[in-house]
Amino acid sequence: MQGIKRKIVYVTAFEIIGMAISTAWLTLLSGESPTSTGPLAIMITTIAVIWNLLYNTAFEYWEIRQVSRTRTVWRRILHAIGFQITLVIYLIPLIAWWLDISLWQAFVLDFALMLIIPCYSFIFNYFFDGLFGVPLSAQQPKEEPAERQGAAVSTAVSN
Repeated sequence: MQGIKRKIVYVTAFEIIGMAISTAWLTLLSGESPTSTGPLAIMITTIAVIWNLLYNTAFEYWEIRQVSRTRTVWRRILHAIGFQITLVIYLIPLIAWWLDISLWQAFVLDFALMLIIPCYSFIFNYFFDGLFGVPLSAQQPKEEPAERQGAAVSTAVSN
């Protein structure tokens, strides 16, 4: 699966599962009820969906220009951590406002989310790519028949 269809399936599945995890985590850590943390999780998810689309588009733009397009463990870690760090900039003020807490308390709650969400993101991406295949940006370019023939001629001439 490739293109916009892949992105829509990815974001939908990722955020629905992530919203459930966020609601449970925020409820546990804040002492607030799910009726308070649930709507917050929906707002967080909405922001995350928009940012996820933008971030993944930018990441794939960068990735396709790399010499190696293989999604290594380090590239997956970079992807997950980069996404989470940039997302936190948007979320701390929202969490503080919604729960009527200080920015520091919101940071602590968001930090707790930052501990669990990158792990979730890594696991989700690993299984998503396994189920649907990696995007074109992570696939090695295929050689054209003329390139293979040229390489064979070059090898034969040099021997």
